[in-house]
Amino acid sequence: MTPQASDLSTLGHRIRHFRTEHNLTLDELGERVDLAGSQLSLIENGKREPKLSTLQAIATALGVALTDLLSAEAPNPRAALEIELRRFQQSSLYTELGLPSIKPTKGMSDDALAALVGLHRELQRKATEAIATPEEARRANTELREMMRERDNYLSDIEDLAEDRLRAAGHVRGALTHRTVSIMAEQLGLSLIYVNDLPHSARSVTDLANGRIYLPPASIPGGHGLRSMALQAMAHRLLGHTRPTSYAAFLQQRLEINYFAACCLMPQKAAVDFLTQAKRERNLAVEDFRDAFGVTHEAAALRLTNLATRHLDMPFHFLRVGEDGSLAKGYENDNLPLPVDVTGAIEGQLVCRKWSARSAFERTNRTTELYQYTDTPAGTFWCATQTGTTSAGEFSISVGVPFNQAKWFRGRETTRRATSTCPDPSCCRRPPSTLAERWRDNAWPSARLHAHVLAPLPSGTFPGVDDSEVYTFLERHSTE
Repeated sequence: MTPQASDLSTLGHRIRHFRTEHNLTLDELGERVDLAGSQLSLIENGKREPKLSTLQAIATALGVALTDLLSAEAPNPRAALEIELRRFQQSSLYTELGLPSIKPTKGMSDDALAALVGLHRELQRKATEAIATPEEARRANTELREMMRERDNYLSDIEDLAEDRLRAAGHVRGALTHRTVSIMAEQLGLSLIYVNDLPHSARSVTDLANGRIYLPPASIPGGHGLRSMALQAMAHRLLGHTRPTSYAAFLQQRLEINYFAACCLMPQKAAVDFLTQAKRERNLAVEDFRDAFGVTHEAAALRLTNLATRHLDMPFHFLRVGEDGSLAKGYENDNLPLPVDVTGAIEGQLVCRKWSARSAFERTNRTTELYQYTDTPAGTFWCATQTGTTSAGEFSISVGVPFNQAKWFRGRETTRRATSTCPDPSCCRRPPSTLAERWRDNAWPSARLHAHVLAPLPSGTFPGVDDSEVYTFLERHSTE
């Protein structure tokens, strides 16, 4: 490791720490390494980067290994506070205030120094909190999605960690039971407690002091929810998460705990064996994968995105779409042309009406998946879509692959086919000219407020209103 790889401030504190341990003055140490005391002072104060040969001479004179000088750890708690204070005072957030910097002296107490650092931390927290706007959230979410696309939505370290924890808990095969989840918690020194008074903003609360994970009793009847929430709470500890300092860090942690829970509920080896056999039989289906592991349709579809590319050698896409056509979640590494805004964000964007993710809402019988081929400007894609309902309304879950990969899936023989030219507005967003002419001056809809924090307002004559949808609605009802 070179001096450039080590923070100069930490390096200076470590040199000072070992020098004072040997009761040497700056001049005395400088004489031993052929360096003026004033020059050595600059190094100790983090204002000068020393040559590697100088560092080696200092290490030899102090009787320590070079790696001890270059360690990234502060030599003691006091030094850690001094380093943190210096970094805060060098930040743009502080320098923009135009306030003088304070240099800790020997006479400054540890409590006074800790108070100064605490004030800076709070200043940083409030500034970070202030920029967590919808725009910041969309940017962070876009960057995270692009990062996961580069990795094929696959995190090998978390896969391995989940396998280790399952093995330690004695899980061998089949769906993960509540009992096994409890054993996994006990092995971490935690117990699962169900209470009625969880804060509304929290899905679970972990009491690290007393070793408890508090969960809502509504999950007790079973299913996917309780196990998933408990596993996510454990993941924070297993993955060494600390309090997030930005919205991007918060999203990264959410992704990682959800990924860990999915790895435990649908373990890699068992899941890959199941999917490989289904592919061999040309009978891949999300519903079978879902039922084999006792999870939700959405969880099974998302887990497919983790494993399909790395283990089944196929690109894949996943969509969760609301009844209004807006995209809530999306992933693709098969070049499906997802709708995006100017920043590259997909959340809240309207999916083409001709995609099965939206046309599935028009079906009367929704108990089975809808299979469809869709021709797009990027090629032809096969999709399987299942609809569902929550208290917030209807939604659809879609998974799909390029045309040449459809041969491995149940439903490949469907004759249902559509053509989408989106993002060309004439595809499904711009009303036919005759319809627009008839209703443009005779329609006055009242827009519904978009509740999704990441959702932009659809463009139209009225902000937040889809003209084509409104005009079609009026045309249909005016003839009744």
